[in-house]
Amino acid sequence: MSQAEADFQPRRYQVRHTTTYEYDAEVVGCYERGFLSLRATPHQVVVALDVDISPEPDVVSTHVDFFGNESYYVEARSRHTTFSVTMLATVDVAWPRVDLAHLNRWTVSQAAALADSAAGPDLVTAAIYRLPSQLIEITEEVAAFARGILAPDRPLGDALADLYGTIYRDFAYTTGATSVKTTLPEILELKAGVCQDFAHLAIGALRSVGLPARYVSGYIETTPAPGTDKLAGSDATHAWVSTWTPGDTWVDLDPTNDHFADSRYIVTAWGRDYRDVSPLKGIIFTESKKSTMTVAVDVTTLAPAPLTPPPDPRPLDPRPLD
Repeated sequence: MSQAEADFQPRRYQVRHTTTYEYDAEVVGCYERGFLSLRATPHQVVVALDVDISPEPDVVSTHVDFFGNESYYVEARSRHTTFSVTMLATVDVAWPRVDLAHLNRWTVSQAAALADSAAGPDLVTAAIYRLPSQLIEITEEVAAFARGILAPDRPLGDALADLYGTIYRDFAYTTGATSVKTTLPEILELKAGVCQDFAHLAIGALRSVGLPARYVSGYIETTPAPGTDKLAGSDATHAWVSTWTPGDTWVDLDPTNDHFADSRYIVTAWGRDYRDVSPLKGIIFTESKKSTMTVAVDVTTLAPAPLTPPPDPRPLDPRPLD
């Protein structure tokens, strides 16, 4: 079995994600909103999940947001100088291979036309994932970048593969080069960023040609270098892109790592851009002048994996446009 084939084999993971905030003075009130669990998807089954919050919160509630994610609301009104949240989950994952030949039955323009028709997603879904969002403005620079890759008459599958390949090849992964406020034209000029930036850029390109695209947050299984042990807490959160394709299926691609998503990918939440799915945000009441945040993530493969690979997602229709 090749490595590529192995990456699509079903597997069971344990995911531990701890976020800790330290303050130099007491916090008297903490009010947070975030995505502290994993999402059930066609390729992912959440077997067990526990969320531990310290100090003991006064209020914890959950609801399903507009995008179908489980959102947590937390109030901690006891005095504290350390606030931490730990998610511990067991999840079964089995992604299907992306069939480029199948996607190549449509051109980019044909797929965009279907996204805008009765054969595409519902009108609300099509609109929210095709319109600009707070962090993804469809500027002329973005449209020009997209035109070179997502040409109207280009086969859809080849174009999607070239999109993640171009970003991977032409942009340097550089921590600290950008922030959440960095715009897409700035990323295009810098030719650098992190997974969040590359996901935003790919989404902007897809939306500019009429294809619905959403931002996906989650985790990816990592492998230590040969001869070295994996360090505890050394994994990290990750971000990638999901785009609508004909037959009402969604295809996930990762421009940071130069491939389509496989069974190493674990989904937390998705939305229009990072602001819709940031792990934790809120307000605190304190005299503190300084604070530090630390994040520790462990993605551990468990055996055996009970899932069988999902069925081939290829639909019987719609047919390509003439």
